[in-house]
Amino acid sequence: MRHITCTVNGVRREADVEPRQLLVYFLRETLGLTGTNVGCDTSSCGACTVMMDGKSVKSCTVLTVQADGSEIVTIEGLARDGQLHPMQEAFRQNHALQCGYCTPGMIMAAVGLVENGQAASEEEIRVGLEGNLCRCTGYHNIVKAIQSAASTMRAPAQS
Repeated sequence: MRHITCTVNGVRREADVEPRQLLVYFLRETLGLTGTNVGCDTSSCGACTVMMDGKSVKSCTVLTVQADGSEIVTIEGLARDGQLHPMQEAFRQNHALQCGYCTPGMIMAAVGLVENGQAASEEEIRVGLEGNLCRCTGYHNIVKAIQSAASTMRAPAQS
């Protein structure tokens, strides 16, 4: 067992973990944050995407011990004071989901794209989402939602 400390959704967490445990299972099983989905366990689908130290990562490819000292944000950590994050709201307004299984990972990947300045055009968004699969929507409304949220998320920075 290894002792780790990390911050998850603004809360400091400490735990003893198996060295081989994947971050996705730590989040889901140890912390009860089940919004992060397990899709493929091979990093192909992106359903498990979270933000770690400001970058979107597939939590099925990260060992929990690698997150020691890191700041992690899951889908549960995006909303503030009962208000959806602009990306969550844009997905809702643009009907950017169907079954919803990929949605948490897709939103987290999209937040990463916008926050890292990689969502300036439709092409950049589509390329940036290549590691996140949606089997239902065809991506059109997902791209629209990200474009909408990107303008909202950039607005405070432009003021």
